[in-house]
Amino acid sequence: MAVSLGPSDTGARPPAPALIRSIGPFQLTLYGLGSMLGSGIYGLIGQAAGQVGNAVWASFLVAMVAALLTALSYASLGSRYPRAAGAAFVAQKAYGMPLLSFVVGLAVVCSGLASVATQSQVFARNLAVLLGPASLPVWAMGAGFLLVMAALVLRGIRESMWVNVAFTLVEAAGLLLVIAVGIPYWGSVDLLEIPDLHGGDATALLVMQGAVLTFFAFIGFEDTLNVAEECRDPQRTIPVALVTAMLIGASIYVAVAVTAVSVVPWRELSQAPGPLTEVVARAAPAIAPWVFTAVTLFAVANTALVNYVTSSRLVYGMAGQGLLPRALGHVHPRRRTPYLAAIVLLAILLPLGLLGSVANLASASVLLLLAVFAVVNGALFILMGRESEPAGRFEIPRWVPAAGTAVCLLLVGLRVASSDWHAPALAGGLLLGILALYALLRPEGDRAAAAPGREGEVP
Repeated sequence: MAVSLGPSDTGARPPAPALIRSIGPFQLTLYGLGSMLGSGIYGLIGQAAGQVGNAVWASFLVAMVAALLTALSYASLGSRYPRAAGAAFVAQKAYGMPLLSFVVGLAVVCSGLASVATQSQVFARNLAVLLGPASLPVWAMGAGFLLVMAALVLRGIRESMWVNVAFTLVEAAGLLLVIAVGIPYWGSVDLLEIPDLHGGDATALLVMQGAVLTFFAFIGFEDTLNVAEECRDPQRTIPVALVTAMLIGASIYVAVAVTAVSVVPWRELSQAPGPLTEVVARAAPAIAPWVFTAVTLFAVANTALVNYVTSSRLVYGMAGQGLLPRALGHVHPRRRTPYLAAIVLLAILLPLGLLGSVANLASASVLLLLAVFAVVNGALFILMGRESEPAGRFEIPRWVPAAGTAVCLLLVGLRVASSDWHAPALAGGLLLGILALYALLRPEGDRAAAAPGREGEVP
């Protein structure tokens, strides 16, 4: 009589639950777009107008070209290595240095956590304005916001992505509203008017300086790479979605910039506490101010959601590489989410969100993120030069990652030189903290790389 051997007879274990592939091109495009169209543009347009005058639209175009270099590198890497913790993975693949991979991965996690904590405070303050005397204490609403975000991330990637789609459409609608009410004013000002400078025409110089500032409105495209393991056909989906999101975002930014300086003189725009709110108030006074405040809530919530999802997938991917404790890579068998990673991040976010201000932390994390971009661009340049590395479905010329590396290093230098000491000092402190954590954890990836015959191997 034949005897059937089950898993218990053979000693084999059922496969561990994995992330589920449910993200298509439309959802991923809005995921990247939602991360870029965050609350930053609402204040950034005023700062840029103060620097560049009416030519702020040109600064956005130059910034898009600079950001597109790195975006194309991320798109190519996504088609080659569609993995969670993409930046840490390709750093290890290219350089074979677990310490560098660890620093790269946690630098991006720090950036995401700083963004989520910042958005929780911004959301709570805006909600307090909207609710008036009926509102709860700001700290309580901030904590509640973080708990809701965590519940959504834990619920599942499908739910998170559809909420992101809805929120992105609302925040894009807010910016399109600004454009719509301001179109009648187009052509009423000289779009090349700049602040007066001694020494003749300095339009090109000012536009470049403005591009350094407006470059940060495009940060967020990198989030698409970290959900690669949950994309359908990621080798195609990631490049298409990333480049599409970048082009749509740039088009909206340029149109918003033209509208803003056409409706509000650039000198007044640079002094307005809420530049786009001021634009709507002047161009369409019939629209109640609370409408734009509500749109801001959606934009802030969307930025926080995208960064929370991204950070949890980064931690999950780094755990899979052996750079973080393996338990953080566990996936919930029913929800198919990296639940332990999301819970650990919540434990960090709650006290971080209760701090009085995390603005300097956010600035420092952006500085680290620029350094990560330089490392990732360099990694692609190295990998493209290896004959043993298979090409992806989206290939770019090798000069693109080289130029992206140069642009990012230039921005790091300019940001360190032009800002006050707080952000660079805090960035250095974060880096030291990451190095200390590395020494404490002594990641498995480091031990694997040091083992005979496995140098540079990626788990």
